Amino acid sequence: MYDLYPKDEGVLIVCEEGGLARTSDLIKVLGLIHRLELRETHRLITNIAGGLRVNSNPLCFKYYRVRSLFITGIDTQIAYFMKQISLLLPFGVNAMKKILVLLVWYIYSSSAVFAKGFDDEFERFKKTASAKDMYTFLYALPKGADLHNHSTGSNRAEWWYEESIKQAKNGYVYYTKTTINNCKGYGTNEFSRTPYLLLFVNIQEFEYKKLSDCEQGEYSRLQDLSAEQKQAWLNSIRLDKAHEGRNEFFQTHWTRLNTLLANPFMQANLIVKNMRAFGQEGLTYLETDAGVKGYLYPDGSDYAPEDVYQIYVERFAQQDALDTGVTVRLQYALLRFTEHAEDVLQWVYEFVATHKALFVAVDMVGREDNDKGHPLRFLPTLRALRHRHHGVNLSIHAGESDEPNRHIRDTLLLGASRIGHGVNLTGDGDTLLLMRYNQYLIEVNLISNLLLEYVDDYRQHPFPEYLRLGIPVALSTDDRGMWDSNMTDEYFTAVSNFNLSWQEIVTIGANSLRHSFLDDKTKTRLLNNYYQRIAAFETAFQNKKMAALTDVKPVSYSFACKQFKLCDFFVAE
Repeated sequence: MYDLYPKDEGVLIVCEEGGLARTSDLIKVLGLIHRLELRETHRLITNIAGGLRVNSNPLCFKYYRVRSLFITGIDTQIAYFMKQISLLLPFGVNAMKKILVLLVWYIYSSSAVFAKGFDDEFERFKKTASAKDMYTFLYALPKGADLHNHSTGSNRAEWWYEESIKQAKNGYVYYTKTTINNCKGYGTNEFSRTPYLLLFVNIQEFEYKKLSDCEQGEYSRLQDLSAEQKQAWLNSIRLDKAHEGRNEFFQTHWTRLNTLLANPFMQANLIVKNMRAFGQEGLTYLETDAGVKGYLYPDGSDYAPEDVYQIYVERFAQQDALDTGVTVRLQYALLRFTEHAEDVLQWVYEFVATHKALFVAVDMVGREDNDKGHPLRFLPTLRALRHRHHGVNLSIHAGESDEPNRHIRDTLLLGASRIGHGVNLTGDGDTLLLMRYNQYLIEVNLISNLLLEYVDDYRQHPFPEYLRLGIPVALSTDDRGMWDSNMTDEYFTAVSNFNLSWQEIVTIGANSLRHSFLDDKTKTRLLNNYYQRIAAFETAFQNKKMAALTDVKPVSYSFACKQFKLCDFFVAE
Protein backbone atom coordinates (compact mmCIF):
# COMPACT_ATOMS: atom_id res chain seq x y z
CA MET A 1 0.00 0.00 0.00
CA TYR A 2 2.85 2.38 0.78
CA ASP A 3 6.43 2.75 -0.38
CA LEU A 4 9.13 3.89 2.02
CA TYR A 5 12.30 5.52 0.79
CA PRO A 6 15.41 6.36 2.79
CA LYS A 7 16.10 10.03 2.29
CA ASP A 8 18.43 12.14 4.41
CA GLU A 9 19.87 10.93 7.68
CA GLY A 10 17.07 9.97 10.04
CA VAL A 11 14.26 10.67 7.54
CA LEU A 12 11.70 8.40 5.92
CA ILE A 13 9.70 9.48 2.89
CA VAL A 14 6.40 7.61 2.86
CA CYS A 15 4.53 7.59 -0.45
CA GLU A 16 1.24 6.17 -1.59
CA GLU A 17 1.87 3.42 -4.10
CA GLY A 18 0.33 4.23 -7.46
CA GLY A 19 -1.98 6.74 -5.88
CA LEU A 20 -4.37 3.94 -4.93
CA ALA A 21 -4.61 4.76 -1.23
CA ARG A 22 -6.46 7.77 0.04
CA THR A 23 -4.42 10.55 1.61
CA SER A 24 -6.72 10.36 4.64
CA ASP A 25 -5.64 6.71 5.12
CA LEU A 26 -2.00 7.72 5.01
CA ILE A 27 -2.52 10.45 7.59
CA LYS A 28 -4.38 7.94 9.75
CA VAL A 29 -1.49 5.47 9.59
CA LEU A 30 1.04 8.16 10.43
CA GLY A 31 -1.17 9.33 13.29
CA LEU A 32 -1.27 5.80 14.70
CA ILE A 33 2.49 5.43 14.44
CA HIS A 34 2.92 8.77 16.21
CA ARG A 35 0.56 7.64 18.88
CA LEU A 36 2.52 4.44 19.33
CA GLU A 37 5.75 6.37 19.85
CA LEU A 38 4.39 9.23 21.88
CA ARG A 39 1.92 7.47 24.11
CA GLU A 40 3.57 4.14 24.92
CA THR A 41 7.33 4.52 24.77
CA HIS A 42 7.62 6.83 27.69
CA ARG A 43 11.42 6.88 27.65
CA LEU A 44 11.81 6.52 23.92
CA ILE A 45 14.06 9.28 22.57
CA THR A 46 12.67 10.19 19.17
CA ASN A 47 12.78 12.88 16.57
CA ILE A 48 9.39 12.97 14.93
CA ALA A 49 7.86 15.34 12.42
CA GLY A 50 5.35 13.21 10.54
CA GLY A 51 2.72 14.20 8.05
CA LEU A 52 4.73 16.93 6.30
CA ARG A 53 4.13 16.87 2.57
CA VAL A 54 7.16 16.54 0.33
CA ASN A 55 7.02 19.37 -2.18
CA SER A 56 7.95 17.26 -5.18
CA ASN A 57 5.19 14.72 -4.65
CA PRO A 58 1.83 15.59 -3.07
CA LEU A 59 1.29 11.90 -2.27
CA CYS A 60 4.48 11.68 -0.22
CA PHE A 61 4.94 12.51 3.43
CA LYS A 62 8.10 13.11 5.40
CA TYR A 63 8.57 11.09 8.58
CA TYR A 64 11.53 11.28 10.90
CA ARG A 65 12.64 7.86 12.07
CA VAL A 66 13.58 6.81 15.55
CA ARG A 67 17.20 7.75 16.13
CA SER A 68 17.80 5.86 19.35
CA LEU A 69 15.86 3.52 21.60
CA PHE A 70 15.80 3.47 25.38
CA ILE A 71 12.68 1.55 26.23
CA THR A 72 11.32 0.43 29.59
CA GLY A 73 7.90 -0.91 30.49
CA ILE A 74 6.72 -1.17 26.88
CA ASP A 75 5.03 -4.05 25.13
CA THR A 76 7.80 -6.21 23.65
CA GLN A 77 6.09 -6.58 20.28
CA ILE A 78 5.84 -2.82 19.87
CA ALA A 79 9.46 -2.44 20.85
CA TYR A 80 10.41 -5.14 18.36
CA PHE A 81 8.64 -3.46 15.46
CA MET A 82 10.05 -0.06 16.32
CA LYS A 83 13.52 -1.51 16.55
CA GLN A 84 13.18 -3.23 13.17
CA ILE A 85 12.13 -0.04 11.42
CA SER A 86 15.15 1.70 12.88
CA LEU A 87 17.56 -1.07 11.85
CA LEU A 88 16.21 -1.68 8.35
CA LEU A 89 16.42 1.88 7.07
CA PRO A 90 19.73 1.31 5.24
CA PHE A 91 18.63 -1.99 3.64
CA GLY A 92 16.13 -0.95 0.98
CA VAL A 93 12.50 -0.48 0.24
CA ASN A 94 11.18 -4.05 0.28
CA ALA A 95 12.44 -4.92 3.73
CA MET A 96 11.07 -1.72 5.15
CA LYS A 97 7.75 -2.24 3.39
CA LYS A 98 7.34 -5.65 5.01
CA ILE A 99 8.02 -4.21 8.43
CA LEU A 100 5.53 -1.36 7.88
CA VAL A 101 2.87 -3.85 6.79
CA LEU A 102 3.47 -5.81 9.98
CA LEU A 103 3.39 -2.66 12.07
CA VAL A 104 0.20 -1.35 10.48
CA TRP A 105 -1.43 -4.78 10.87
CA TYR A 106 -0.40 -4.83 14.50
CA ILE A 107 -1.78 -1.34 15.07
CA TYR A 108 -5.14 -2.07 13.48
CA SER A 109 -5.56 -5.54 15.00
CA SER A 110 -4.67 -4.54 18.54
CA SER A 111 -5.20 -0.79 18.79
CA ALA A 112 -6.39 -1.14 22.36
CA VAL A 113 -2.85 -2.16 23.35
CA PHE A 114 -1.61 1.38 22.77
CA ALA A 115 -3.80 2.87 25.45
CA LYS A 116 -4.13 -0.24 27.56
CA GLY A 117 -1.87 0.98 30.32
CA PHE A 118 -3.82 4.17 30.79
CA ASP A 119 -7.18 2.60 29.95
CA ASP A 120 -6.79 0.47 33.05
CA GLU A 121 -5.66 3.50 35.04
CA PHE A 122 -8.71 5.46 33.94
CA GLU A 123 -11.10 2.61 34.71
CA ARG A 124 -9.74 2.45 38.25
CA PHE A 125 -10.02 6.22 38.56
CA LYS A 126 -13.67 6.24 37.43
CA LYS A 127 -14.59 3.74 40.13
CA THR A 128 -13.16 5.80 42.97
CA ALA A 129 -13.17 9.43 41.81
CA SER A 130 -15.50 11.96 43.36
CA ALA A 131 -17.45 14.22 41.02
CA LYS A 132 -15.11 17.04 41.96
CA ASP A 133 -12.00 14.98 41.12
CA MET A 134 -13.48 13.78 37.83
CA TYR A 135 -14.35 17.35 36.84
CA THR A 136 -10.82 18.50 37.70
CA PHE A 137 -9.38 15.62 35.66
CA LEU A 138 -11.54 16.44 32.63
CA TYR A 139 -10.85 20.17 32.89
CA ALA A 140 -7.11 19.45 32.81
CA LEU A 141 -7.54 16.89 30.01
CA PRO A 142 -5.82 17.92 26.75
CA LYS A 143 -8.58 18.48 24.23
CA GLY A 144 -8.69 19.16 20.53
CA ALA A 145 -11.18 21.56 18.97
CA ASP A 146 -14.66 22.99 19.23
CA LEU A 147 -16.04 22.62 15.71
CA HIS A 148 -19.70 23.47 16.31
CA ASN A 149 -19.65 26.89 17.90
CA HIS A 150 -21.80 29.95 17.24
CA SER A 151 -19.72 32.91 18.29
CA THR A 152 -22.61 35.14 19.36
CA GLY A 153 -24.30 32.29 21.22
CA SER A 154 -21.02 31.24 22.84
CA ASN A 155 -20.63 34.44 24.85
CA ARG A 156 -21.57 34.31 28.50
CA ALA A 157 -24.08 36.98 29.57
CA GLU A 158 -21.47 38.51 31.88
CA TRP A 159 -19.09 38.85 28.96
CA TRP A 160 -21.74 40.59 26.86
CA TYR A 161 -22.42 43.09 29.64
CA GLU A 162 -18.78 43.84 30.35
CA GLU A 163 -17.84 44.23 26.70
CA SER A 164 -20.91 46.34 25.88
CA ILE A 165 -19.91 48.88 28.53
CA LYS A 166 -16.31 48.93 27.28
CA GLN A 167 -17.45 49.74 23.75
CA ALA A 168 -18.12 53.34 24.79
CA LYS A 169 -14.47 53.92 23.87
CA ASN A 170 -15.41 53.13 20.25
CA GLY A 171 -18.47 55.39 20.38
CA TYR A 172 -21.06 52.68 21.06
CA VAL A 173 -23.62 53.28 23.84
CA TYR A 174 -26.33 50.69 24.47
CA TYR A 175 -29.81 50.91 25.97
CA THR A 176 -32.11 48.07 27.05
CA LYS A 177 -35.87 47.98 27.60
CA THR A 178 -36.58 47.73 31.33
CA THR A 179 -40.26 48.63 31.46
CA ILE A 180 -43.31 48.83 29.20
CA ASN A 181 -45.29 52.07 29.30
CA ASN A 182 -47.88 51.00 26.70
CA CYS A 183 -46.62 53.68 24.34
CA LYS A 184 -48.05 51.82 21.35
CA GLY A 185 -51.64 50.90 20.71
CA TYR A 186 -53.19 47.53 20.14
CA GLY A 187 -52.14 45.34 17.25
CA THR A 188 -48.34 45.47 17.41
CA ASN A 189 -46.60 42.65 15.59
CA GLU A 190 -45.17 40.53 18.39
CA PHE A 191 -43.87 37.97 15.91
CA SER A 192 -41.58 40.39 14.11
CA ARG A 193 -37.86 40.85 14.74
CA THR A 194 -38.75 43.85 16.97
CA PRO A 195 -41.65 42.84 19.23
CA TYR A 196 -42.83 45.71 21.38
CA LEU A 197 -43.86 43.67 24.44
CA LEU A 198 -40.46 42.03 25.03
CA LEU A 199 -38.22 43.25 27.86
CA PHE A 200 -34.44 43.59 27.67
CA VAL A 201 -34.27 44.20 23.94
CA ASN A 202 -30.99 46.06 23.34
CA ILE A 203 -30.56 49.04 21.01
CA GLN A 204 -27.78 51.45 20.10
CA GLU A 205 -27.87 55.12 21.02
CA PHE A 206 -28.71 56.24 17.47
CA GLU A 207 -31.86 54.06 17.66
CA TYR A 208 -32.74 55.37 21.11
CA LYS A 209 -32.65 58.96 19.87
CA LYS A 210 -35.26 58.15 17.22
CA LEU A 211 -37.82 56.97 19.79
CA SER A 212 -40.68 59.06 21.11
CA ASP A 213 -40.35 60.51 24.61
CA CYS A 214 -42.73 57.83 25.89
CA GLU A 215 -40.65 55.00 24.43
CA GLN A 216 -37.38 56.53 25.59
CA GLY A 217 -38.80 56.25 29.11
CA GLU A 218 -38.95 52.47 28.64
CA TYR A 219 -35.19 52.15 28.13
CA SER A 220 -32.15 52.48 30.41
CA ARG A 221 -28.46 52.67 29.57
CA LEU A 222 -26.75 49.40 30.39
CA GLN A 223 -24.33 51.09 32.78
CA ASP A 224 -27.29 52.67 34.66
CA LEU A 225 -29.09 49.40 35.49
CA SER A 226 -29.85 48.66 39.11
CA ALA A 227 -28.48 45.44 40.59
CA GLU A 228 -31.90 43.78 40.16
CA GLN A 229 -32.22 44.99 36.57
CA LYS A 230 -28.70 43.89 35.72
CA GLN A 231 -29.33 40.37 37.02
CA ALA A 232 -32.57 40.17 35.07
CA TRP A 233 -30.73 41.41 31.96
CA LEU A 234 -28.07 38.72 32.37
CA ASN A 235 -30.69 36.01 32.81
CA SER A 236 -32.64 37.23 29.78
CA ILE A 237 -30.04 35.84 27.36
CA ARG A 238 -29.47 32.42 28.91
CA LEU A 239 -31.72 29.49 29.76
CA ASP A 240 -31.83 29.91 33.51
CA LYS A 241 -35.31 28.63 34.39
CA ALA A 242 -36.85 25.17 34.19
CA HIS A 243 -39.69 26.27 31.88
CA GLU A 244 -37.32 27.80 29.33
CA GLY A 245 -36.29 25.73 26.37
CA ARG A 246 -36.43 25.64 22.61
CA ASN A 247 -38.98 28.39 22.06
CA GLU A 248 -37.36 30.78 24.54
CA PHE A 249 -34.00 30.19 22.86
CA PHE A 250 -35.04 30.60 19.23
CA GLN A 251 -37.71 33.28 19.66
CA THR A 252 -36.30 35.67 22.27
CA HIS A 253 -32.55 35.35 22.87
CA TRP A 254 -31.41 36.60 19.49
CA THR A 255 -34.16 39.24 19.41
CA ARG A 256 -32.94 40.61 22.72
CA LEU A 257 -29.30 40.74 21.66
CA ASN A 258 -30.40 42.72 18.61
CA THR A 259 -27.83 45.41 17.75
CA LEU A 260 -25.29 44.05 20.21
CA LEU A 261 -24.68 41.69 17.30
CA ALA A 262 -23.84 44.60 14.97
CA ASN A 263 -20.57 45.79 16.55
CA PRO A 264 -17.54 44.25 14.82
CA PHE A 265 -15.08 45.23 17.57
CA MET A 266 -17.21 43.56 20.21
CA GLN A 267 -17.64 40.48 18.03
CA ALA A 268 -13.89 40.10 17.56
CA ASN A 269 -13.12 40.77 21.24
CA LEU A 270 -15.64 38.20 22.42
CA ILE A 271 -14.22 35.55 20.08
CA VAL A 272 -10.82 36.18 21.70
CA LYS A 273 -12.45 35.87 25.12
CA ASN A 274 -13.78 32.48 24.07
CA MET A 275 -10.35 31.50 22.80
CA ARG A 276 -8.87 32.37 26.20
CA ALA A 277 -11.47 30.34 28.09
CA PHE A 278 -11.13 27.37 25.74
CA GLY A 279 -7.34 27.51 25.99
CA GLN A 280 -7.60 27.26 29.77
CA GLU A 281 -9.63 24.08 29.28
CA GLY A 282 -7.00 22.49 27.06
CA LEU A 283 -8.36 23.19 23.57
CA THR A 284 -6.03 24.32 20.79
CA TYR A 285 -8.47 25.08 17.96
CA LEU A 286 -11.76 26.97 17.65
CA GLU A 287 -13.84 26.96 14.48
CA THR A 288 -16.67 29.40 15.07
CA ASP A 289 -19.43 31.12 13.12
CA ALA A 290 -19.07 34.78 12.20
CA GLY A 291 -19.98 37.04 9.32
CA VAL A 292 -18.96 40.36 7.80
CA LYS A 293 -22.33 41.84 6.81
CA GLY A 294 -24.84 43.67 9.00
CA TYR A 295 -22.32 45.57 11.12
CA LEU A 296 -22.98 49.20 12.01
CA TYR A 297 -20.99 52.26 13.00
CA PRO A 298 -22.18 54.12 16.12
CA ASP A 299 -24.21 56.48 13.88
CA GLY A 300 -26.03 53.53 12.27
CA SER A 301 -24.23 53.56 8.91
CA ASP A 302 -23.05 50.27 7.45
CA TYR A 303 -19.57 48.82 7.66
CA ALA A 304 -18.12 47.52 4.40
CA PRO A 305 -17.60 43.72 4.57
CA GLU A 306 -13.88 44.02 3.80
CA ASP A 307 -13.44 46.44 6.71
CA VAL A 308 -15.08 43.96 9.10
CA TYR A 309 -12.86 41.18 7.74
CA GLN A 310 -9.80 43.30 8.43
CA ILE A 311 -10.97 43.95 12.00
CA TYR A 312 -11.02 40.19 12.57
CA VAL A 313 -7.60 39.67 11.02
CA GLU A 314 -5.97 42.43 13.05
CA ARG A 315 -7.67 41.43 16.32
CA PHE A 316 -6.69 37.76 16.08
CA ALA A 317 -3.09 38.78 15.38
CA GLN A 318 -2.79 40.76 18.62
CA GLN A 319 -0.59 39.32 21.34
CA ASP A 320 -3.34 38.50 23.85
CA ALA A 321 -5.09 36.40 21.18
CA LEU A 322 -1.89 34.59 20.30
CA ASP A 323 -1.17 34.00 23.98
CA THR A 324 -4.35 31.94 24.32
CA GLY A 325 -2.62 29.09 22.46
CA VAL A 326 -5.82 28.59 20.46
CA THR A 327 -5.83 28.73 16.67
CA VAL A 328 -9.04 30.25 15.32
CA ARG A 329 -10.82 30.00 11.98
CA LEU A 330 -14.28 31.19 10.97
CA GLN A 331 -17.27 29.66 9.24
CA TYR A 332 -19.75 31.96 7.56
CA ALA A 333 -23.25 31.25 8.91
CA LEU A 334 -26.24 31.36 6.58
CA LEU A 335 -29.80 31.40 7.94
CA ARG A 336 -31.34 29.00 5.48
CA PHE A 337 -35.10 29.47 5.82
CA THR A 338 -35.19 33.15 4.80
CA GLU A 339 -36.90 34.22 1.60
CA HIS A 340 -33.74 35.03 -0.36
CA ALA A 341 -31.44 32.45 1.16
CA GLU A 342 -30.21 31.19 -2.22
CA ASP A 343 -29.00 34.67 -3.15
CA VAL A 344 -27.32 35.06 0.23
CA LEU A 345 -25.68 31.65 -0.21
CA GLN A 346 -24.12 32.76 -3.49
CA TRP A 347 -22.60 35.86 -1.89
CA VAL A 348 -21.40 33.97 1.21
CA TYR A 349 -19.92 31.11 -0.83
CA GLU A 350 -17.98 33.50 -3.05
CA PHE A 351 -16.75 35.47 -0.03
CA VAL A 352 -15.43 32.33 1.68
CA ALA A 353 -13.82 31.18 -1.58
CA THR A 354 -11.84 34.44 -1.76
CA HIS A 355 -10.98 34.80 1.96
CA LYS A 356 -9.63 31.37 2.85
CA ALA A 357 -6.90 32.67 5.14
CA LEU A 358 -9.54 33.07 7.86
CA PHE A 359 -12.86 31.68 6.58
CA VAL A 360 -12.80 27.92 6.08
CA ALA A 361 -16.43 26.93 5.46
CA VAL A 362 -20.06 27.85 4.94
CA ASP A 363 -22.37 26.82 7.77
CA MET A 364 -26.08 26.58 7.00
CA VAL A 365 -28.01 27.15 10.23
CA GLY A 366 -31.59 27.53 11.43
CA ARG A 367 -34.47 25.58 12.91
CA GLU A 368 -35.17 22.39 11.01
CA ASP A 369 -38.83 22.46 12.00
CA ASN A 370 -39.11 25.39 9.58
CA ASP A 371 -39.26 23.39 6.34
CA LYS A 372 -38.61 26.46 4.23
CA GLY A 373 -34.94 25.71 4.88
CA HIS A 374 -35.00 22.07 3.78
CA PRO A 375 -31.60 20.92 2.43
CA LEU A 376 -32.52 20.09 -1.17
CA ARG A 377 -33.72 23.65 -1.69
CA PHE A 378 -30.06 24.59 -2.08
CA LEU A 379 -28.83 21.75 -4.29
CA PRO A 380 -29.09 23.60 -7.65
CA THR A 381 -27.39 26.68 -6.19
CA LEU A 382 -24.50 24.70 -4.71
CA ARG A 383 -23.97 22.72 -7.90
CA ALA A 384 -23.72 25.96 -9.86
CA LEU A 385 -21.30 27.44 -7.28
CA ARG A 386 -19.03 24.39 -7.46
CA HIS A 387 -18.66 25.05 -11.17
CA ARG A 388 -17.00 28.37 -10.33
CA HIS A 389 -15.22 27.88 -6.99
CA HIS A 390 -13.05 25.23 -5.40
CA GLY A 391 -12.14 24.34 -1.85
CA VAL A 392 -15.22 25.68 -0.03
CA ASN A 393 -16.22 23.36 2.81
CA LEU A 394 -19.77 22.84 4.02
CA SER A 395 -20.79 22.17 7.62
CA ILE A 396 -24.55 22.03 7.88
CA HIS A 397 -27.01 21.60 10.75
CA ALA A 398 -29.04 18.44 10.17
CA GLY A 399 -30.87 15.93 12.31
CA GLU A 400 -31.68 18.49 15.03
CA SER A 401 -35.27 17.42 14.80
CA ASP A 402 -37.95 15.52 16.73
CA GLU A 403 -39.27 13.46 13.85
CA PRO A 404 -37.40 11.04 11.53
CA ASN A 405 -36.56 12.59 8.16
CA ARG A 406 -33.98 12.43 5.38
CA HIS A 407 -32.30 15.74 6.17
CA ILE A 408 -28.92 14.16 7.02
CA ARG A 409 -28.88 12.16 3.78
CA ASP A 410 -29.91 15.23 1.80
CA THR A 411 -27.28 17.32 3.57
CA LEU A 412 -24.56 14.88 2.53
CA LEU A 413 -25.90 15.17 -1.01
CA LEU A 414 -25.36 18.93 -0.80
CA GLY A 415 -21.66 18.21 -0.22
CA ALA A 416 -21.35 18.53 3.56
CA SER A 417 -18.61 16.55 5.23
CA ARG A 418 -19.70 17.43 8.77
CA ILE A 419 -23.17 17.17 10.28
CA GLY A 420 -24.21 19.46 13.10
CA HIS A 421 -26.24 17.57 15.77
CA GLY A 422 -27.39 14.49 13.82
CA VAL A 423 -29.78 13.49 16.61
CA ASN A 424 -32.29 11.69 14.39
CA LEU A 425 -29.82 9.71 12.27
CA THR A 426 -30.94 6.48 13.93
CA GLY A 427 -34.24 6.87 12.06
CA ASP A 428 -32.45 6.64 8.69
CA GLY A 429 -30.68 3.28 8.66
CA ASP A 430 -29.25 3.56 5.14
CA THR A 431 -27.55 6.88 5.88
CA LEU A 432 -26.29 5.58 9.23
CA LEU A 433 -24.60 2.66 7.46
CA LEU A 434 -23.11 5.08 4.93
CA MET A 435 -21.52 7.14 7.68
CA ARG A 436 -19.87 4.22 9.52
CA TYR A 437 -16.08 4.24 9.13
CA ASN A 438 -16.38 7.05 6.62
CA GLN A 439 -15.10 10.61 6.29
CA TYR A 440 -18.26 12.21 7.66
CA LEU A 441 -18.20 13.61 11.20
CA ILE A 442 -21.13 14.27 13.53
CA GLU A 443 -20.67 17.33 15.75
CA VAL A 444 -22.35 16.18 18.97
CA ASN A 445 -23.86 18.83 21.26
CA LEU A 446 -25.04 16.96 24.35
CA ILE A 447 -26.03 19.92 26.52
CA SER A 448 -27.72 21.80 23.69
CA ASN A 449 -29.80 18.76 22.72
CA LEU A 450 -31.04 18.36 26.29
CA LEU A 451 -31.81 22.00 27.02
CA LEU A 452 -33.50 22.54 23.64
CA GLU A 453 -35.63 19.43 24.26
CA TYR A 454 -34.46 17.23 21.39
CA VAL A 455 -33.95 14.53 24.03
CA ASP A 456 -35.82 14.31 27.34
CA ASP A 457 -32.83 12.72 29.05
CA TYR A 458 -29.52 11.26 27.98
CA ARG A 459 -30.87 7.72 27.80
CA GLN A 460 -32.46 8.86 24.53
CA HIS A 461 -29.32 10.39 23.07
CA PRO A 462 -27.73 8.46 20.17
CA PHE A 463 -24.17 9.68 20.81
CA PRO A 464 -22.88 6.35 22.26
CA GLU A 465 -24.51 4.47 19.39
CA TYR A 466 -22.62 6.55 16.85
CA LEU A 467 -19.36 6.40 18.77
CA ARG A 468 -19.41 2.63 19.19
CA LEU A 469 -20.63 1.87 15.68
CA GLY A 470 -17.61 3.64 14.22
CA ILE A 471 -19.20 6.90 13.05
CA PRO A 472 -16.67 9.69 13.66
CA VAL A 473 -17.94 12.00 16.40
CA ALA A 474 -16.60 15.00 18.29
CA LEU A 475 -18.02 16.87 21.26
CA SER A 476 -18.82 20.56 20.81
CA THR A 477 -20.58 23.34 22.70
CA ASP A 478 -22.98 25.00 20.22
CA ASP A 479 -24.35 28.14 21.96
CA ARG A 480 -22.64 27.53 25.29
CA GLY A 481 -23.03 31.10 26.54
CA MET A 482 -26.79 30.59 26.57
CA TRP A 483 -26.39 27.32 28.50
CA ASP A 484 -23.73 28.95 30.73
CA SER A 485 -21.51 25.92 30.22
CA ASN A 486 -18.07 24.98 28.87
CA MET A 487 -16.38 22.13 27.01
CA THR A 488 -15.51 20.30 30.23
CA ASP A 489 -19.25 20.09 30.94
CA GLU A 490 -19.70 18.26 27.62
CA TYR A 491 -16.95 15.75 28.52
CA PHE A 492 -18.28 15.33 32.06
CA THR A 493 -21.76 14.68 30.66
CA ALA A 494 -20.38 12.09 28.22
CA VAL A 495 -18.24 10.26 30.78
CA SER A 496 -20.87 10.19 33.52
CA ASN A 497 -23.76 9.14 31.26
CA PHE A 498 -22.05 6.86 28.76
CA ASN A 499 -19.09 5.37 30.66
CA LEU A 500 -16.50 6.49 28.12
CA SER A 501 -13.22 4.62 28.02
CA TRP A 502 -9.92 6.44 27.86
CA GLN A 503 -9.44 5.25 24.29
CA GLU A 504 -12.81 6.79 23.35
CA ILE A 505 -11.97 10.09 25.05
CA VAL A 506 -8.67 10.37 23.17
CA THR A 507 -10.33 9.44 19.87
CA ILE A 508 -13.04 12.08 20.30
CA GLY A 509 -10.41 14.77 20.81
CA ALA A 510 -8.38 13.58 17.82
CA ASN A 511 -11.51 13.49 15.64
CA SER A 512 -12.18 17.14 16.39
CA LEU A 513 -8.82 18.08 14.89
CA ARG A 514 -8.71 15.48 12.13
CA HIS A 515 -12.09 16.58 10.76
CA SER A 516 -11.46 20.30 11.12
CA PHE A 517 -11.33 22.44 7.99
CA LEU A 518 -7.77 23.55 8.68
CA ASP A 519 -5.05 23.36 6.06
CA ASP A 520 -3.03 20.13 6.16
CA LYS A 521 0.10 21.67 7.66
CA THR A 522 -1.68 23.33 10.58
CA LYS A 523 -3.89 20.30 11.16
CA THR A 524 -0.87 17.99 11.35
CA ARG A 525 0.90 20.33 13.75
CA LEU A 526 -2.09 20.46 16.08
CA LEU A 527 -2.61 16.69 15.92
CA ASN A 528 1.02 16.03 16.78
CA ASN A 529 0.79 18.50 19.63
CA TYR A 530 -2.41 16.84 20.85
CA TYR A 531 -0.81 13.40 21.08
CA GLN A 532 2.23 14.84 22.82
CA ARG A 533 0.03 16.55 25.40
CA ILE A 534 -1.98 13.36 25.90
CA ALA A 535 1.23 11.40 26.47
CA ALA A 536 2.52 13.93 29.01
CA PHE A 537 -0.87 13.95 30.78
CA GLU A 538 -0.93 10.17 31.02
CA THR A 539 2.59 9.97 32.36
CA ALA A 540 2.01 12.67 34.97
CA PHE A 541 -1.22 11.11 36.20
CA GLN A 542 0.16 7.58 36.30
CA ASN A 543 3.09 8.77 38.37
CA LYS A 544 1.33 11.13 40.78
CA LYS A 545 -2.43 10.48 40.46
CA MET A 546 -4.50 13.52 41.56
CA ALA A 547 -1.39 15.12 43.01
CA ALA A 548 -0.40 15.81 39.41
CA LEU A 549 -3.42 18.14 39.17
CA THR A 550 -2.97 20.17 42.34
CA ASP A 551 -2.24 23.31 40.33
CA VAL A 552 -5.34 22.86 38.15
CA LYS A 553 -8.03 25.40 39.03
CA PRO A 554 -11.16 24.56 37.03
CA VAL A 555 -13.49 27.36 36.01
CA SER A 556 -17.13 26.38 35.61
CA TYR A 557 -20.40 28.25 35.33
CA SER A 558 -23.99 27.85 36.43
CA PHE A 559 -24.72 24.76 34.30
CA ALA A 560 -22.25 22.58 36.22
CA CYS A 561 -23.56 23.92 39.51
CA LYS A 562 -27.22 23.25 38.65
CA GLN A 563 -26.83 20.05 36.62
CA PHE A 564 -23.98 18.26 38.39
CA LYS A 565 -24.31 19.94 41.80
CA LEU A 566 -20.68 20.97 41.33
CA CYS A 567 -20.55 24.50 42.63
CA ASP A 568 -16.97 24.44 43.95
CA PHE A 569 -15.58 25.84 40.70
CA PHE A 570 -18.41 28.24 39.84
CA VAL A 571 -17.26 31.65 38.61
CA ALA A 572 -20.04 34.20 38.18
CA GLU A 573 -18.01 36.88 36.38
